[in-house]
Amino acid sequence: MGERSATWAPRSWDVRRFASIDSTNRWVLQEARAGAAEGLVAVADHQDAGRGRRGRAWVAAPGSSLLVSLLFRPGSWEPPMVAERVHVLTMATGLALADAVRQVGGVDAALKWPNDLVVGDRKLAGMLAEADVSGAGEVRAVVVGVGCNIAQHEFPDELAPIATSCALEAGRDVDRDAVLDAFLDGVDARLGALDAIVGAYRTRLATLGRTVRVDLGAESFVGIAVGIDDLGRLEIETSDGTRRTVSVGDVVHLRPA
Repeated sequence: MGERSATWAPRSWDVRRFASIDSTNRWVLQEARAGAAEGLVAVADHQDAGRGRRGRAWVAAPGSSLLVSLLFRPGSWEPPMVAERVHVLTMATGLALADAVRQVGGVDAALKWPNDLVVGDRKLAGMLAEADVSGAGEVRAVVVGVGCNIAQHEFPDELAPIATSCALEAGRDVDRDAVLDAFLDGVDARLGALDAIVGAYRTRLATLGRTVRVDLGAESFVGIAVGIDDLGRLEIETSDGTRRTVSVGDVVHLRPA
């Protein structure tokens, strides 16, 4: 991996709460560029302009989801984390969230590459990492945002087959603040053992062994997800035996014929 566990020390998170905000990620990035310290956390009951990957909207009724963004400054760690390793922060965040929903709600969720939490093939949470990188390649700040369905007891017809919530999976209400507290504790614990993150991520990754369709924008292809390399890239074997490695893209788990 190249990073040492000593780069991260457990911290007291600086949690700021909002009844409504356009985007927790946008606010934390703005604060980071203004000099905010590592450990800043924004939590909102509602987002007017929440975003997922590729600019997709994240829409949730007020109070129904855990909407939270965390500020990291891995370029100031000792030794500094280089841009190519920033994926470890998203992996750690996903693992911590999976641990938190299991601990608080008894929800057994898995990770879906690159940054979703799923139960079966239904999405429970999504993550979005955004970095502030200097022209010289220095990672000045990384913001990891999470949107996790907590309190929804039903979804619209078009989402019901593909979305789920902690309440639906647990069969009861789940305390959103308890999930947040367990999540932040879990991020501390995961980043305190950096060398173990990629291996732990592999064991919790539901994508491995699945037939998947990968959409790269300009092209798409189908294959079997066979591995994750140390840079967090997904390794896929196509039907002609070619192995392809992708660092970005949308992945759909395909059901067996």
